[in-house]
Amino acid sequence: MTRAMLRTAALATAATAALLLSACAGGASAGIEGVWGDPDAEGAPSLEFLADGTYAGTDGCNRLGGDYTQADDGTIDLGIMRSTMMYCEGVDTWLVQAHEATLISDELVFRDEQGAEIGTLARHDQ
Repeated sequence: MTRAMLRTAALATAATAALLLSACAGGASAGIEGVWGDPDAEGAPSLEFLADGTYAGTDGCNRLGGDYTQADDGTIDLGIMRSTMMYCEGVDTWLVQAHEATLISDELVFRDEQGAEIGTLARHDQ
């Protein structure tokens, strides 16, 4: 190989590595932040996670909110969830029982305090 070919190959490898690293960084920052579930669907749960470590939304009936932390293993601890306590007939309010969540692809899987899976929310396209 000539020097020019080696230089071109080295530059192409460096550019590919930089592109891959920037894609990883972008995925990490996107992570949990954003809207999960459809906030416009009546009687359906949804949550929005913000970069400041807070979340807010609805279980389909009551307003929810709190502070979250994300562990190194990807588990999202929902902390102490605040909620209004209205009675809503015919609405499954499972989300208010959530203690933690795990991000799997574009879906959040929620678990209660005993670790049982209680529901999921898909990432909402905005």
